[in-house]
Amino acid sequence: MAVYTHLGAETLAELIGHYDVGELVSAKGIAEGVSNSNWLIETGGSDGTGARFILTMYERRIEPGDLPFFLGLLDHLSAKGCPVPRTIHDRAGAAYRMLDGKAVALIEFLPGVSVDAPTAAQARAVGAALAEIHLAAQDYEGSRANDLSPGDWRDLFEQCGSDALTEIDPALAGLAHARLPEIAAVWPEDLDRSIIHADLFPDNVLMLGDRVSGLIDFYFACTDMMAYDFAVTHAAWCFDRDGRCFDEAVSGALLAGYESVRPFGDAERAALPVLAQGACMRFVATRAFDWIDTPEDALVTRKDPMDFARRLEFYAEAGDAPFAAAR
Repeated sequence: MAVYTHLGAETLAELIGHYDVGELVSAKGIAEGVSNSNWLIETGGSDGTGARFILTMYERRIEPGDLPFFLGLLDHLSAKGCPVPRTIHDRAGAAYRMLDGKAVALIEFLPGVSVDAPTAAQARAVGAALAEIHLAAQDYEGSRANDLSPGDWRDLFEQCGSDALTEIDPALAGLAHARLPEIAAVWPEDLDRSIIHADLFPDNVLMLGDRVSGLIDFYFACTDMMAYDFAVTHAAWCFDRDGRCFDEAVSGALLAGYESVRPFGDAERAALPVLAQGACMRFVATRAFDWIDTPEDALVTRKDPMDFARRLEFYAEAGDAPFAAAR
């Protein structure tokens, strides 16, 4: 989440007026993330009751034509009992509206907090929740290709250019040019698929103690390999923030939680080391591009691509050790 576009109080109040959610009381921009503009919305009714919502304006990497897929997926998973926020439809039944040429949607607010240093118990719950959405999404009628697959990573690096990558970190251009072809050459294509989240970082999970209360920000969701989605989540959850320290207990718990709902097949488990390296390369590429492309005046926190370069090197050296049998 982030804020690229600044909306005034009158504009926000007029927008919220199209929904049966009460009158706008307050709106606070949310700085985390890099892709969309987001606000925490509070409304109040004539009876003194109030409610909270998340308002999202779609800014980057999201085509308006994909919004029915994303927003319909939220409603599908919520209806299946997954801890996923539903879309709030306006009075005309629309899942999103257009404002100054950009799409906006109002999303249910779910309680909970995102954790910075997850415990093994929390990781186990997240693993189970991830497997549950993989199974629940298998009968979702929508489909969307992954537009951040190995060829897209290469394109992002090329758009950055070697000089700009070197300015971020002297080792970055060399890592991209050396590692990406190695990963792409052995990238699996025939593993079991479903709709995947593809971006399940700790800040996209809400926890109440050791219980998952919300999985949010599905705007990278696509049809792809479930084992790849687990690898993305593993890379996001099992290291400290800068990718220097691997947490074996969190890793084992995440795997155990996932397999308590959906055990991996032999081919999936064998592919996890390269899938994890690919997951890291994906975030090296997108973070490098965002680092260069983000406007200076945007209310957004840039993220260092080297945090995932270090994770990539860890997976390349560790082999299948991080993915030993669940325990």
